[in-house]
Amino acid sequence: MGAEVIVFITMFSVIFGIAYLYYSTRNKERLALIEKGADATIFAKGRPHAQPIWKVLILNLALLLMGIGAGVMLGGLLSDGAGVDEDIAMPGSIFLMAGTGLLVGFFMTRKMDREA
Repeated sequence: MGAEVIVFITMFSVIFGIAYLYYSTRNKERLALIEKGADATIFAKGRPHAQPIWKVLILNLALLLMGIGAGVMLGGLLSDGAGVDEDIAMPGSIFLMAGTGLLVGFFMTRKMDREA
C-alpha cells in the first residue's frame, strides 16, 4: 500500500475515534446526571432568550461591508487629498474601518442580548 492510503486511513481513524469518544462520554455523563435526579433542562442548547444566529450574522456582515466601503472611501481621500502613498492608505484604512465595523457589531449584538 502507498503512503497516501495509510495517511488517509489514519486521519479517518483519528477523526472517527475523537467523535466516538466525545459522543459516548457525553451520553454517559448525561445518563449519570439523570440517574442522580438532575433537571433535564440543563441539556438545552443555547440561551433561552438569545437572538437568532441569522440576525447576528446579518448585522455583523452588514457592518463589516459598510466598514470596508468606508475604508475604501477614506483611503481614496487620504491618497488624493492628504498625499499619503496609495499602497499604504488603502489597505490601512480598509482594515481599520472593517475592524471598527466588527467592533460596533459586537457591541450592538451584546446590547441586543441584554434587551432580550
